[in-house]
Amino acid sequence: MYVCICHRVREQQVRAAIRCGARDEESVGDACGAGTGCGSCLDRIVDLIEEEGNTDTRLPSAA
Repeated sequence: MYVCICHRVREQQVRAAIRCGARDEESVGDACGAGTGCGSCLDRIVDLIEEEGNTDTRLPSAA
C-alpha cells in the first residue's frame, strides 16, 4: 500500500527507513521521499514511526 502518493512510496519503504534510523517525518522524507510533497501522508508516517518504535526487534543484552 502506498503511504505517499506524490512520490509513490510504499509502506514497506517507510518502515525500512524507520528501521534504519529515521525517527521523525523529516528524516523519513530524507531517506525515501515520503512526506516531502503535499504533506497529506505525514499523519500516517507519524503512525508508522510510533508503530515501529513499539516493535523492539533487538536481542536482549546479556547481563
